[in-house]
Amino acid sequence: MGFSTSVQPRKQRAARYNAPLHLRQKLMHAHVSKEAREKLKIQKRSATLRAGDKVKVLNGKFSGHVGKVSKVDLKKLKVYVEGVVARKAKGQEVLAPIDPSNLIIMDFDLSDKKRKEVLERKGVVEKVV
Repeated sequence: MGFSTSVQPRKQRAARYNAPLHLRQKLMHAHVSKEAREKLKIQKRSATLRAGDKVKVLNGKFSGHVGKVSKVDLKKLKVYVEGVVARKAKGQEVLAPIDPSNLIIMDFDLSDKKRKEVLERKGVVEKVV
């Protein structure tokens, strides 16, 4: 994680719950698929999740589901993916929260210029001429 030196689970959890925003952003990373790494010539193995990214769910009830990220919740450290829905007691469907560690990024949403610049600067995406 980078900000907690303890190995005690309770202190690890406390560090996650009390983390400031700039460290919470680091916790919202997910692995990048091999196909996406080859296609975009990505050097890093993981990248920050953003709304619009195409992801695949790896673990849990919704494993194998591919969809777009509709919302990233930094407060709860959860990601909401289109099509991954849970039913409430009344029968209403709501997006199910998923931990970013259970996702793999299949494709990036590079429509945001700022994000493209950040990814290029960090060496995640090779510079497009």
